[in-house]
Amino acid sequence: MADMVTMDLVSPEKLLLSDEYEMVVVPGSEGDFAVMAGHTAVTSSLRPGVISIFEGDTEKDRIFVNGGFAQISDDKLTVLAEEAIHVADLDRADLEQRIQDASEDIADAKDDEIRRKAQESKEQLEQLLEALV
Repeated sequence: MADMVTMDLVSPEKLLLSDEYEMVVVPGSEGDFAVMAGHTAVTSSLRPGVISIFEGDTEKDRIFVNGGFAQISDDKLTVLAEEAIHVADLDRADLEQRIQDASEDIADAKDDEIRRKAQESKEQLEQLLEALV
């Protein structure tokens, strides 16, 4: 059996995942990086993107995170995510409609703060949609 790395995925609400995996690919702020058993100790901020969990050469799970931090020490990866959503739980049609609604909110905004919030919402929804690819 291959060496394993333990990953804990924590959101502000709860512990979402705690298990052992062969490899986990994390969306670091300076690029994606793979974590396997024996990885050097690292702390990194995360950019919005997908955590890919592998068993051998097969991608076992995909989880979208909207920023946060990852810490690696010994054979343990801890991800503190601002938000985490299983990609399998996303609905393409719903996301596309929400992006269209956000675009309309941007166009209709009469206030810079409302426009900024709508733009941020649209960008996050687009990142979620991109995760489905």
